Amino acid sequence: MQIKLKLGKLAAGFGLASFVALGTMSAPVAAQTKPNVVILATGGTIAGAGASALNSATYAAAKVPVDKLLAGLPELANVANVRGEQVAQIASESFDNETLMKLGKRVSALVKQADVDGIVVTHGTDTLEETAYFLSLVIRTSKPIVVVGSMRPGTALSADGALNLFNAVSVAGSKDAAGKGVLVTMNDEIQSGRDVAKTINIKTEAFKSQWGPLGMVVEGKNYWFRAPVKRHTAQSEFNIDEFEALAPVDIVYSYGNVPRTLVDTTGKSGVKALIHAGTGNGSVANRVVPALQEVRAKGVQVIRSSRVADGFVLRNAEQPDDKYDWVVAHDLNPQKARILAAVALTKNIDSKQLQRIFWEY
Repeated sequence: MQIKLKLGKLAAGFGLASFVALGTMSAPVAAQTKPNVVILATGGTIAGAGASALNSATYAAAKVPVDKLLAGLPELANVANVRGEQVAQIASESFDNETLMKLGKRVSALVKQADVDGIVVTHGTDTLEETAYFLSLVIRTSKPIVVVGSMRPGTALSADGALNLFNAVSVAGSKDAAGKGVLVTMNDEIQSGRDVAKTINIKTEAFKSQWGPLGMVVEGKNYWFRAPVKRHTAQSEFNIDEFEALAPVDIVYSYGNVPRTLVDTTGKSGVKALIHAGTGNGSVANRVVPALQEVRAKGVQVIRSSRVADGFVLRNAEQPDDKYDWVVAHDLNPQKARILAAVALTKNIDSKQLQRIFWEY
């Protein structure tokens, strides 16, 4: 009777579920079964701090180092064995090609390790979509890679970074996230790094895809609704281990009364491709068409994208792309079109091959 009473009190103290777990799995075994997730920190709002709890939009980004970020979220130990590395400490509008390459090389090295099951990259939201797409193009792995940020610093009321990061680690350690390309976890949603874009700069539900999220993560459980069909990661023809620098590519933005001088100047800057962020269906003003033709005649690839958030650019619709030997960006926004062109043109390819790549990725 005394033994039963003591066991009953013990079960009550731990809770029935915990008591059952104690009887079926020892702590060392449980630790061994957790996935190993590496967090690569690059700065951004998720590592930011404001002067007071009321500063949700006015704050300094990239202030909190990764060790303090992880120390402030002990719940991560419940879902994975986590360790962190500081790759950069900047606001993401200051990301450049060299930082992308440094990050990508580190991710590529880590996914080759048998003791790494998943990668999380903490990132500022301004260029988060570009980095996520870049990694999806150049990292040859089926292991989950998750890019995450926050819209409010950790010092603010209703800060979103802690839950976003917890979800990112949970997803990165999940076997069902493998093979789905680079993912973005923000606002409880699991988005494709290829499709997602920042659509608003003041709300926590800032990241959306016109094709919808891949799924949601709720209390550490993933719920999937669709899978990406474009080529990515393990199926990509690009490998960051095979090149050391991205090709120079720039964007020219169109608007009413736009002069041709923007194209003329950019075309002479040594770029390998020029992304034209056109109106509507990638439209090009009549005074700019000759400038783009001249740029193309000098060997610079011309890629028609659109400044419109949703939809996609149709080939030979607004402009005779076949006649001019231009490429269309399909549904990629200008900034993602730049990333794909910068990766693709590390290889010696012609416009037909480049167009094929824009259809497939």
